[in-house]
Amino acid sequence: MKKHNFNAGPSILPQIAIENTAKAILDLNGIGMSILEISHRSKDFQAIIDEAVALFKELLNIPEGYQVIFLGGGASTQFAMIPFNLMSKKAAYLETGVWAKKAAKEAKLFGEVNVVASSADKNFSYIPKGFAVPEDADYFHITTNNTIYGTEIRTDFDCKVPLVADMSSDILSRPVDVSKYALIYGGAQKNLGPAGVTFVIVREDILGKVERAIPTMLDYRTHIKEGSMFNTPPCLPIFTVKETLKWIKSLGGVAAVEKMNIEKAELLYNAIDNSKMFVGTAEKDSRSLMNICFVMKEQYKDKEEAFMEFAKSRGMVGIKGHRSVGGFRASTYNALPKESVEALIACMLDFEKENA
Repeated sequence: MKKHNFNAGPSILPQIAIENTAKAILDLNGIGMSILEISHRSKDFQAIIDEAVALFKELLNIPEGYQVIFLGGGASTQFAMIPFNLMSKKAAYLETGVWAKKAAKEAKLFGEVNVVASSADKNFSYIPKGFAVPEDADYFHITTNNTIYGTEIRTDFDCKVPLVADMSSDILSRPVDVSKYALIYGGAQKNLGPAGVTFVIVREDILGKVERAIPTMLDYRTHIKEGSMFNTPPCLPIFTVKETLKWIKSLGGVAAVEKMNIEKAELLYNAIDNSKMFVGTAEKDSRSLMNICFVMKEQYKDKEEAFMEFAKSRGMVGIKGHRSVGGFRASTYNALPKESVEALIACMLDFEKENA
């Protein structure tokens, strides 16, 4: 039976990226060695990381003055690296979910944190509006897509202070005006590659302004200077990122991918909105294209487990909602084909016919 992979992360990857990674594990480009065993200082690996950086810059139209680096430690390490490198006295944070809260918690170790707005009052089911960012903040941090709650910021803010964005789960799902951001970061394991590598896009002129001493490995300038190879980078995940970026380019770039993502999301949201049994949890003007969250209507709550089993029998994988919100979550990342969304909708309709 075909599996339909709706996992929130690690998640579905393009088949061609998986196949090419598997080939490289056995023999990288016919050199007689695996990508797992070559030196990261070799010309073979240098060509891989150079291509990954070039593709990133091309696909996101990254302006001059920005650097793309690949690091370990996940986005969670960036929660501390960002204030370590950028905060002198105060930073502003928008609280839209668990990961935004964790980022703000780490920043409090380095100075004052001003939470300019929060959607915690409604269990993070919306993106706050109408907030003001203090102009004396060293930076303003946002989390563009909230995987647990299914909300997303799909516009690029105009901001008078340096704008920092965690784009772990929606990077390359839509065109982004990188010039409006000082730093963009994220774990690769949603839209880009396997777990183990973190990307950072940083404008160089924001660095080197804090007075504190920064440990070598936690200083962005270290990794920029050494081309992401101050220490051994996550070689295999970087290879898969490169293959995924090639796949995005082959589809026509980020604008083409966004069109596909909108189509998939509209199909599923329409099915939820017209359902007798299911209802969406995110407010409509805040809905994510990447993580679509929904629950059973109150009168059908006792059928949630039955639907999970039914969906599993039809090849649906990873649709259980996060434990903090319950219900269901369909992660419709770039690599998820439209046919998987259609299969989930058919599954929902069939279950509804039998149980509503």
